[in-house]
Amino acid sequence: MCIFVANKGCVRRYITISVVMNSKKLILKYLFYDVLAALLVWFAFVIFRKIINDIQIIDNFEVLLPSRYYLFTLIFFPFYCVFVHYLTGFYINILDKPKISLLLTTFVSSLIISITVFFALKIRDVIISFEYFYYSLFVLFLQIFIITYIFRRLIYNQVQHNFKTKKWTLNTIIIGDGQNAQIIAQDIEKHTFQYTFTGFVSTYKKSKINEEKLLGSFYDIESIINKYDIKEVIVALDSDINDASLFKIINQLYKYNVEIRFTPRLYEILTGSARISTLGINPLVSITQLNMANWEVCVKRVFDIVSSFLALMILSPFFIYFAIRIKRDSKGPVFFVQERIGQYGRPFNMVKFRTMYVNSENGTPQLSSAFDDRITPFGRILRKYRIDELPQFWNVLIGDMSLVGPRPERQFYIDQIIKEAPYYCLLYKIRPGLTSWGPIKIGYSDTIEKMIERLNYDVIYIENMSLFNDLKILVLTIEIIFKGKGM
Repeated sequence: MCIFVANKGCVRRYITISVVMNSKKLILKYLFYDVLAALLVWFAFVIFRKIINDIQIIDNFEVLLPSRYYLFTLIFFPFYCVFVHYLTGFYINILDKPKISLLLTTFVSSLIISITVFFALKIRDVIISFEYFYYSLFVLFLQIFIITYIFRRLIYNQVQHNFKTKKWTLNTIIIGDGQNAQIIAQDIEKHTFQYTFTGFVSTYKKSKINEEKLLGSFYDIESIINKYDIKEVIVALDSDINDASLFKIINQLYKYNVEIRFTPRLYEILTGSARISTLGINPLVSITQLNMANWEVCVKRVFDIVSSFLALMILSPFFIYFAIRIKRDSKGPVFFVQERIGQYGRPFNMVKFRTMYVNSENGTPQLSSAFDDRITPFGRILRKYRIDELPQFWNVLIGDMSLVGPRPERQFYIDQIIKEAPYYCLLYKIRPGLTSWGPIKIGYSDTIEKMIERLNYDVIYIENMSLFNDLKILVLTIEIIFKGKGM
């Protein structure tokens, strides 16, 4: 894909290929060679065991096929390896992965795979000597690590070559027109080869930047991002611009699926939010990147899938009972489906058990309270123990939500919250959840003020995301449910 930028007769040619497409193809390429590496390791280790232990690999009546046990492991082993690689977070941020991360994630996943497979084989094998088992473990680890790393390093070198030759590039724009913005632009051009500085975008006022480097104003941001295939946006405003203006810009950028960074102010520097990035010496704060480690993100998602699937299976008989009670209690559907705003500011349909009479809002959104007369008698019981939220396990399973994350809101209320708390956009970086720190501290929010107070707790949660904190929140939520403090 070729992009031409023409201003005042000056034509600059960027040879770029869609990085999104390259990222997806690259993940598939890594997956293919990880599977190939696992198969090679399987054959090498089986031969090693044959030589050392004189094991039976070929059945007497099956000349060309391995025994049933080894045929099963041949199929299972590559899938297990890919699953462990996923849990280490290797397949996240695949284009921007540092060389040291490539080495460490391969080392860790190889160690986990070799130890687990080693003990699985040890249970089945006849004990010869402990030295043999430890020797086998070391050999298996070396085979997995060396073969997998060689394939990955070859792919990594090819990716770096594509970036250095500008066959691939990450087009970057800078929103701002002051000295700060120009310094960032110089660093991109001098210190990086992955990123291509495409141009400046002025704020709502008239720009001071030379028109040759100016792509347009922020009013044209959507057409600029689409036209120039932008993958990263850096917000570098002048120091006299207030935080409300900064978050207003960030709010509108979330829906474009781009990496968003901004130059830090005193608060971000003092709190350690500013990080030295790939843009050389200039520290930047990323809005879209999580504070959670990649491996924690992957484990969190697997836990969400397994937990929500088991919950739906176990609770299905209770769902039938609740459905009957809801139908008997009042006329209307069993489930209540409502559009909420989720990760990256994208809308999705959230499912709940219906707890109100049909047409309670009459087209006008209204917040609910504990003494709301729109709530049905059985609906009060469902809300008291938060049973009405259980169908959202389906939203968790399909990826709209997570078990732990900020509660999703309707766009109607988000627009009101943003007027008082423009940093609401910070919630867009993660999936909304069934429960979080905010709902635990505030409970049901029946006013905009309570919503903002809950937002502040959710921002604290996002800044301190970890699997351990998720576990604590789940335990506190279960305690609230059993005490009937849902409303």
